Amino acid sequence: MTDIALANFDKLLAGEPSLTFNQLKKLAEFFGRGVLFFLEQAPVDDAAVRSPQFRTLANQKPELSARIKMLIERVEHQRAVYLMLRDEVEDGHYPRFTPPRMDGLTPKQAAAAARVWLGLGPTNNFESYRQAVEACGLLVFRSNGYNGKWQIAKESPILGFSLYDTECPVIVVKKQVADAQQVFTLMHELGHLLLHCTSSIDDDADMHAHSGKEQEANAFAGHLLVPDEFLIEIPDRGRPDNVAFYDDWLAEYRKRWGVSSEVLLRRLMDSHRLSRECYVAYRQWRNALPIEEKDGGNRAYRHREPKHVFGDVYVRTVLSALSGKRISLAKACNYLDNLKVKDIHLLEQHYAGV
Repeated sequence: MTDIALANFDKLLAGEPSLTFNQLKKLAEFFGRGVLFFLEQAPVDDAAVRSPQFRTLANQKPELSARIKMLIERVEHQRAVYLMLRDEVEDGHYPRFTPPRMDGLTPKQAAAAARVWLGLGPTNNFESYRQAVEACGLLVFRSNGYNGKWQIAKESPILGFSLYDTECPVIVVKKQVADAQQVFTLMHELGHLLLHCTSSIDDDADMHAHSGKEQEANAFAGHLLVPDEFLIEIPDRGRPDNVAFYDDWLAEYRKRWGVSSEVLLRRLMDSHRLSRECYVAYRQWRNALPIEEKDGGNRAYRHREPKHVFGDVYVRTVLSALSGKRISLAKACNYLDNLKVKDIHLLEQHYAGV
């Protein structure tokens, strides 16, 4: 990973000077640190190096890869940038995180309160859900589809994580082939933030948990996305006998509410309108289908990538700080995933509708 010979590390552990400055720089970059971090004489203080949110996630999933750990730190850095710039360009219009009280509420009751708080209408998709969450004072990041520092690798089981903060929580959602998968992850993480007031990191197993906080977050997400008044619109009489036709049966409702068939079927099962056998049979059929592969696309719209990854609120804040001469063009490039200057100007034109 660093192209440094193992023998150099053996010498280093033996107390012998063995790394050049360039090698030390490579090592620092691998761990997401600056070179000066490794030149400090004092022992590493984990509480100073790692945030409480980071340690919470690491304790939940001790086997986290170095790549995921670095992503978590980058997200925390971006949040710090956002809060700094928000204070710089404060004009009274930035949303504040003031969640509804959830004490003593069941996941179903909490979901109903959250729908009102979010101001959700009857028709939604990932982007409208994302905008609603961001309008309530949170940041929503989505990992990049391209291989790079903002990607959660396809082979990683991690589907998303949330960093709790009383001022500005952040939800990170793994980019999926289907937006509906991202929607459930988004609301599952929101459930952790509102119900449990804690940071969380979740994989596929957590999204199907049957007990504990993960089950509560699942129930919250299911009721928020498909409340009872939505569920009664699905007719039992039209349900096919063959689970292979369930997607066609539910197509209208999936599109309207921005959810997957699995979410709808889980809600029907929990409402005792669908047997567990049918639900399990559908999941087995679905999992046996070949995974749809999409090509990597192109970078013709590189200037829009920060909006897709960091969300509209974050990007507008950086551009507002730039236009108000609160930050330099070089800093704006850095804050927006190291965009080139020409891409910054294209992004400004995009927001201006040019």
